[in-house]
Order: sequence, then structure tokens, then C-alpha cells
Amino acid sequence: MTDGGPPAAPDPRALDTDRRPFVLAWELTRACDLACAHCRADAQPERHPDELTTAEGRALLDDAARFGDGQLVVLTGGDPLARDDAVELVRYGDDAGLRMTMTPSGTSSLTAERVRALADAGLRRMALSVDGGTPAAHDAFRGESGSFRATMAAARRAREAGLPLQINTTVCAETVDELPAVRDVVEDFDAVLWSVFFLVPVGRGRLLESISPARAESVMEWLLDVAAESPFGVKTTEAPHYRRVAAQRRRADAATETAAGDGVGRRTGITAGDGFAFVSHVGEVYPSGFLPASGGNVRDRSVVSIYRDAELFRSLRDPDALGGKCGACSFRHVCGGSRSRAYATTGDPLGSDPLCAHVPDGYDGPLPEQWSATT
Repeated sequence: MTDGGPPAAPDPRALDTDRRPFVLAWELTRACDLACAHCRADAQPERHPDELTTAEGRALLDDAARFGDGQLVVLTGGDPLARDDAVELVRYGDDAGLRMTMTPSGTSSLTAERVRALADAGLRRMALSVDGGTPAAHDAFRGESGSFRATMAAARRAREAGLPLQINTTVCAETVDELPAVRDVVEDFDAVLWSVFFLVPVGRGRLLESISPARAESVMEWLLDVAAESPFGVKTTEAPHYRRVAAQRRRADAATETAAGDGVGRRTGITAGDGFAFVSHVGEVYPSGFLPASGGNVRDRSVVSIYRDAELFRSLRDPDALGGKCGACSFRHVCGGSRSRAYATTGDPLGSDPLCAHVPDGYDGPLPEQWSATT
């Protein structure tokens, strides 16, 4: 931790996402001991020989600090703790004025000593994944017996170390009925934020079944109720329709309140390439880990320059460039649809998001193939 105390988080309402991302994620490695059914990274047991080195990682963090004070950085994977320099990189980023967070895998690598070392190095938050409310449900999805127990132990250690805790949950046909039970786990953990990921068919997630647009709509309505009633914040990932659903509810009932932020200064309005950027384990800069189209590589070009100037990123920050149903939607500046899901299902990052149930007024064009799903 720097002697001057933690840098202030940027005001999310004033953040210019043309100039800086609210979140910069760095995939330290794709190595992981788990074989999760939904894994975006298609993680492997061994580390890739061409991963960014410690020195290159330090250079990346120095460059990230050029975005501005308090830039939020998420160290992810794979399992970022599969690298033995993870604690060192947290400390280096913290000293550079970055707000360092991490999403480790729920494995035996999260010992009390290592969690304490991360906290002492300046980690601001730890995010753990829970995809079922029981050991059987969670372990089946994670592909590892004992994962639920290891995650529970890691959550206790984070709390003991004074680390704020975030819980991440994937929503697909296999997990959607577990959401109420997972919600209870989130509260039992004293988590500050529940981040609910709606499946994007990339990596091993291509083999999973998505929920239907209608079911997604009902889940988001339920999440709004959870946000209003719970002591923790709620956000969605790859489901910006959550903001459209909230806006429609507010129109119907002006008294409705929804969670707007939490202790890290979370902004609910970020999408791939617009407030979010992702650096892969080999240095490619993607709009999102779920949208693996590169704007450049940090070994050749500054991550700041790539985020601000790469044509792919610039196009994703222009809601009026969207096509299909999303382009015709009056909520495109509020929502804009998941650019990652559009890319995964159509090959066009500016196309329609097939998970959205909303039909814009007057729209008579084609609807996504998944429109008729009944899951």
C-alpha cells in the first residue's frame, strides 16, 4: 500500500470512456487446475511459454497508470495465482497508483498465507466464483470435487484479511435455477458485490446452453428486486439489457431504486471496448475477454493508444454504429446490447445481441435465431 493511502476512484459519472476504461483486465495466465464448463479461456493445466514476463507485466502496469489516477485493474486468468509473481505484480501496481483487484480460482492455492500476502501487497478486492448454492451443484459446474469447499475457505480467509469480497456467478441453463440459493451465499459471505455473468458462447462455454431471451428478462427483473432488498450491490456482465429493464421499470414506477455503485466506484454502464479493455496472457488487447478480436499487442504498442485509437475500440464506443435490432433500439445509448455475444453468434461485434427480448417500436427487421428459445 502506498504511504499516501489509496488513490481515489474516478467518479464514474464523470468518466470519459473515450479516454480511459473504467476496468482494465489483465489475464496473467490461462493455467488453472479447474476444468470449468463455461471457461472463456479454455484454461489448461500448464502455463503458456509466451506469457507476458514479469518485466513486461510491470511495463504494462506503468502504462496503465497513464490512463489516470486510480485506474482499476483486474488480474484474472485462468488462475492468476498459477504465476508465482502474482503478489509482486499486485504490489507493483499498487505502488504505481492503480486499484488492484484479482479473480483467483477457488482452489487450494488460496492459502491463508497467500491471501494475507495479497492483502498486504495492496489488493483492494478479491472476486470468487460461485455457480451453485450447494457443493454438488457448484462442483459439477466447476469440474472439480471440493471446489465449493475451497471457495468457502477462501472467502473466510479474505474476510479475515480485511479484503472486500465480490462473488461472480455464470447464468446459463445449467445454473439459472441455482440463482436464489447463490444469492443467499453472497449475503452469508458479507460480499460487497454480486456480479452476474450471462453466458457468452466462447471457449468451453460454446458447449453450454444459454437461457432464452424471455428467461433472461425475468432474471433481470428479479435481480432488480435483489438489488433493492440486499446489503450488497448487484451488477450484470455481458447483459447491458439490465439497464434497459431498470429504465423501463423506473418509467412504470418512479419510486423504484436500484444499486448504482459500491466501494470500488463501480459503473453499471460499461460494455466491451466502452469502459472495458482486456489484455490477454500474450499481450493482445481485446474489448473484452469474451470478444477475442485484437486491437493490437502491448509488446508493440501502448495499451493506452490501443484503447483510445484502435478502430475496433472506437467503433464499439459509437452506439449509432450498431446494426440490426440493437441499432434500431431507442435504448442503444443506455444499453447497446452485449457486443461480445453479438460477435460470438454472428461474427459482427456491431450486430444484434440474441439474448435481448425487447423489440424496438416500429422495428420489422429480422430477429436473432435464439428468439424462439424456450429454456
